[in-house]
Amino acid sequence: MGRACLDQWWGLGEETLLKLRLSAPPGGWFPALQNLDWHITKSNLLFADLFFSPHLKKISIYPSLSWSYSGIPPDALSAIASTISGLPTSSLQSLTIFSPESWSHMSPWADFTSSLSSVVLRCGPSFTEFISIIPLSGAAIDHLIRLPHLSTCHVDGPPPSYSPPDPPFVFPPLTKLGLIEGSVREWLPLLERLGSCAVPLSKVKESLKILRLPSPVIDITSASLIQTFRNLVDLNVDRSCNGRDAEGPCIFKLNNDDVTELVMTLSQLEFLLLGRPCSNNTCATTVACLLPISVHCVKLRTPEVHFNTTNIVDDLKNISDSPRFHELHSRPRCKLSCLNVYRMSLILDDPGFETVANGMIGIFPALGYCLEIVRGTGWRELSERLKEL
Repeated sequence: MGRACLDQWWGLGEETLLKLRLSAPPGGWFPALQNLDWHITKSNLLFADLFFSPHLKKISIYPSLSWSYSGIPPDALSAIASTISGLPTSSLQSLTIFSPESWSHMSPWADFTSSLSSVVLRCGPSFTEFISIIPLSGAAIDHLIRLPHLSTCHVDGPPPSYSPPDPPFVFPPLTKLGLIEGSVREWLPLLERLGSCAVPLSKVKESLKILRLPSPVIDITSASLIQTFRNLVDLNVDRSCNGRDAEGPCIFKLNNDDVTELVMTLSQLEFLLLGRPCSNNTCATTVACLLPISVHCVKLRTPEVHFNTTNIVDDLKNISDSPRFHELHSRPRCKLSCLNVYRMSLILDDPGFETVANGMIGIFPALGYCLEIVRGTGWRELSERLKEL
């Protein structure tokens, strides 16, 4: 058997599983198992290690559906930590454990730091992929990021220690890098050094395709850092101005020229998330920032960017009239069909909707609708106008 999946539909009783444990042959029941998907539940927690094989290459661990919303029960914490510490690593290439997408509830992740760090410290040169929201120790991250074939790293914890006159720090040729909000401030100085470093540090500047960077503020500093990685296909600055509940100050500090410079550098982008657009209407960007995005990122499929809608009608008229935009209008644009406007508001009269609909088609010729998270913000009516064009 090459792959096993443990989930809430675990069909064997505890008595049967106990017999299996007591009569396990040398090397376990599944010595050839290479891939293990484990959805942790109380019913399978105590016996999941029966599926631990020394030949496991890929391990993916997720919460049960109820735990992902309610959090891990306190009485299960120690058992999970103990089981994690026993994960086999002799052949391990990929480890996903409690990924960001699998959790919507805060849990006591620090309880697992020691167990998971001990696993990472045992990983060898064949290891290529690590994804987790559990904080790692400094020693574990230092070991992880120095593994020569690591290509995917989504991590929480302090960056590797490096300061001159230490020997140059060697990043592996990462293709995907994700940071957790709590540690991103510590990582920024190290990532900023990449912009001025030569080989071997420069390898990651060329290799990185996916960057998840929950920057506290989206400003010229963070934009300059992002431009270091010029081959990005997916840029995700997953931040909301409103947090979880109440509206807060806008975190988007770029202007139209800043956005233009950014997308001119990152022409390979297919996914662009520069923070969740808010309803504050205080940002310096206008709808004009969308035209260079469309022109310079023709492969783009999903953009999210703040722009001020207060004077959107005049802003779109300016795009049509201003000579500086004529050259952009003559070039191919991306085939975007949906624009995610999230919480942005759009207050227009009937002629205004017609002007904006035509103007948006001028920017995104294939645009069919705008996706809003708050009803009654005007975008649904604009979507109806787009369908008529």
